[in-house]
Amino acid sequence: MIEGSMAQYSSQTDDDLLIRLRNGDEQAFVALYRRRQGAIYRFALHMSGSASAAEDITQEVFLALLREQCGYDSERGTLSGYLFGIARKLVLRNLERGRADVPLETDADEIAPRELAVIDDPLAGLTRNEAIEALRRSVQALPRRYREVVVLCDLEEMDYAEAAIVLGCPIGTVRSRMHRARALLLEKLNQDRKPRLAVDAWKPMRYAI
Repeated sequence: MIEGSMAQYSSQTDDDLLIRLRNGDEQAFVALYRRRQGAIYRFALHMSGSASAAEDITQEVFLALLREQCGYDSERGTLSGYLFGIARKLVLRNLERGRADVPLETDADEIAPRELAVIDDPLAGLTRNEAIEALRRSVQALPRRYREVVVLCDLEEMDYAEAAIVLGCPIGTVRSRMHRARALLLEKLNQDRKPRLAVDAWKPMRYAI
């Protein structure tokens, strides 16, 4: 019965669901949570490295929608981007509290050296299980600024424009960080892979990890 009643919400946009939520429709909140919870949880998990922290962050993100002054403005971006933005702030707070973040490189590292430019992506030649584990380790090892863009743009397939809004930086910065992140991933995966494994094209595995 519940699943049947929820079917009517599947064709509604995030903004439509939010309007219904603000008008007291509890099922609209459930529909919105089911639609966006997985991506927010994965982002928080990859960024924090902690399942319990990711669960707490995800809960806090959706509780923000229940507050009268949630701060979302459709003219400034999508609701999905807004939720990722809240999740990012909570992740940063969690990292600062736990002193878990690694010091960032200097701004000069925003531009990837030519010799590290990634033309062929790192994972196509790996078997699925090896690729998933190698990707998880390598993404987690990235400095925060690079980990953010990989999780948002490659794993969650967010476009650069929306990622720039979430991260509060220009699109060009997102592109340069993405370029550098892929170069670092290539280095890491080449260090960790078995000698006979080939490293080819990057294939996002957002659902697998």
